[in-house]
Amino acid sequence: MNSIPKYVSAAEAVASIRSNQRVFIQGSAATPLHLLSALEERASELRKVELISISTLGDMNLAAPEYKESFYFNSLFVSANIRQAVNENRGDYIPIFLSEIPNLFNKQILPLDVALVHVSPPDNHGFCSLGVSVDIARSAVRNSKFVIAQVNPLMPRTHGDGLIHTSEINAMVEVNAALPEVNYGDCMTAVEIAIGKHCASLIEDGSTLQLGIGAIPDAVLHQLTNHKGLGIHSEMFSDGIIDLVENGIITNQYKKKHRGKLVSAFAIGSRRLYDYVNDNPRFAFLEADYVNDTAVIRKNPKVVAINSAIEIDLTGQVCADSIGTTQYSGVGGQMDFIRGAALSEDGKAIIALSSQTSKGKSKIVPFLKEGAGVVTTRAHVH
Repeated sequence: MNSIPKYVSAAEAVASIRSNQRVFIQGSAATPLHLLSALEERASELRKVELISISTLGDMNLAAPEYKESFYFNSLFVSANIRQAVNENRGDYIPIFLSEIPNLFNKQILPLDVALVHVSPPDNHGFCSLGVSVDIARSAVRNSKFVIAQVNPLMPRTHGDGLIHTSEINAMVEVNAALPEVNYGDCMTAVEIAIGKHCASLIEDGSTLQLGIGAIPDAVLHQLTNHKGLGIHSEMFSDGIIDLVENGIITNQYKKKHRGKLVSAFAIGSRRLYDYVNDNPRFAFLEADYVNDTAVIRKNPKVVAINSAIEIDLTGQVCADSIGTTQYSGVGGQMDFIRGAALSEDGKAIIALSSQTSKGKSKIVPFLKEGAGVVTTRAHVH
């Protein structure tokens, strides 16, 4: 195999990026902020660089109005740091199931010129890890013409599909920087705690859980302390799983796929979580086209998929990604797991939401707002 690429500065690494190229940015807690900062320094030299990502964390200065001629976000999931850009026509959003995104790269529907990723240092055999964000990043690395890696000792080394050899990397940049942290449990309201109790009452012992992003999934986990033999097969997880694993409530013993292992595509949480998954063989971080494949999901018994919504109408149509014509987030994996859970033996899909907004407007409506997107159809809602 090739020798380890020479470490270079971030400025040297991103100097290879040219105008009119398509650049992938790894997401979630693995957002390569140091590389993005260096890319921002080149804004005056670049034009129409198309940036592809799912949800990213941290400051995204590339989305600022002054850079609209230099960078264009063609996002596969709209996170808060690019929301304004997408809705002001300085970016765009592609509605797509998370499970289908890797095929955009694999089949060269969205051919990638450059991938910016965030990895752990190489081991004695030259393998780095994509850490807490394997999801679509593995296929992006596999299909990019040029790969730039931000190498960070604080990135957990995770088990699963995320290992990449240094021979796959064209430029490596050494950093020592904390990963972005989010702790959804810190901001739970009384309403979310009540919803968590309702959801927990629907979960049987031996169930396999998928939990979406936000405070409600963590609120559910806090109510499962008397359950037994639970498993996790989810596109993501956060801190709420740690105590349940430690206390023998999440055992993954009844799963038929990856028995004994907690399966996910990515994780977002606190430093405690990142340290917990580091080199922990209980966890398998796998590619999103596998984790979110309904044919895989349904093989586990009693799959309970818990997701949220922005608005739901009386016929059961679920809007989870937009507020009218304003793009708020994305389709993500909701439909993958809603359907996978429904097909699982004794499975169930739960849409959990508060009945009204913080301003007192009902989220349960006769008709969705004009322009709202339907993420989960009324036929998929049981």
